[in-house]
Amino acid sequence: METKNAIYLDHAATTPVDARVLAAMQPYFDIEFGNPSSIHRWGQQAERAVERSRRIIAEALNCQPEEIVFTGCGSEADNLAIRGAALAERAARGAKHLITTPIEHAAVLATMRQLRDHFGFDLTVLPVDEVGRVSPESVEAALRPDTALVSVMYASNEIGTIQPVGEIARVCRARGVRLHTDAVQAGSQLDLDVQRLGVDYMALGAHKFYGPKGVGALFMRAGSPLLPTQTGGSHEHGLRAGTQNVPYIVGMAEALRLTVIERERHNAHFRALRAQAMAGVLRAIPESMVTGHAQERLPNHASFAFRRVDGNELLMHLDLAGIAASSGSACKTGDPEPSEVLVALGLAREWALGSLRITVGRATTAGEIDRLVAVLPALVEKMRALAPA
Repeated sequence: METKNAIYLDHAATTPVDARVLAAMQPYFDIEFGNPSSIHRWGQQAERAVERSRRIIAEALNCQPEEIVFTGCGSEADNLAIRGAALAERAARGAKHLITTPIEHAAVLATMRQLRDHFGFDLTVLPVDEVGRVSPESVEAALRPDTALVSVMYASNEIGTIQPVGEIARVCRARGVRLHTDAVQAGSQLDLDVQRLGVDYMALGAHKFYGPKGVGALFMRAGSPLLPTQTGGSHEHGLRAGTQNVPYIVGMAEALRLTVIERERHNAHFRALRAQAMAGVLRAIPESMVTGHAQERLPNHASFAFRRVDGNELLMHLDLAGIAASSGSACKTGDPEPSEVLVALGLAREWALGSLRITVGRATTAGEIDRLVAVLPALVEKMRALAPA
């Protein structure tokens, strides 16, 4: 099916670049193309663009511009924060204990596991409840004198659940422990005020809020320790070596600026479509359930589990029908094993294999959700009829 006739319901994986963002980026490809580290006028123009973008993002996050570090993506921002903070805390005070949850993005979990397996850190993975929330009380109980870092995502890319990050931050601060949050999925829809949230490190990725792929940012609260994990240059306050990607940084700043201005209007649109999708799917398909928190979830995010259905096979059938969706996280698509996140929620294998994530966007219409609800039941029924008993 031609893309123009298809329905895209996978905005949690990536969003199209806003035309206004593309226009803001364009001059930095071919007119003001200098290297921001160069001292001539072309370099100075590029440096001004980077620093202006840093101020725009800092204003959106309610922090100081020097607390923003540009990276190549959200995953890199997570890596820099977790590995850099953990190694810095161990060097400064011998801290070697890390805390996280089982529903984090792979950029967090894989980094934590590497620190455990190859760098000698202890790792505590806290349980979550049936809707994927971790309690501040469990974080508090897990803290140790040698805890180097806690990492809890702001909102789940897979099930949409929003975590009580502000409460967890207060617990951590009372014990003198730094908190990192992966806000890559949350950045498109939730308040990013780092003073209200109380976090010490926060990762963002531009392509989740109608900016370009290939650029991200890390908020790093002033005074928070961080050992650079890329070396070789003085870029980004010496924390991330490599020539800054000026057009992409400009695009990220413009995309976030527009997102903050227009957030409430878009969120109202998202919530209406989310409610329509949830009600329609649950009504039309037996042995189906919503995964994640029913209300405390991302406005554009509807996730389901279907008993006795292969989620990846379902995606292929939907694609043939002209509908793009996801089975949990785009980074997991193609994995024949049950989602780690759904297993952490306590779902049995026959349910955890059958996940579906629908994430709407600014241009999604009610008619497109109607079409999904019309097409999906027959596909699920067919797959169940062909599945082994």
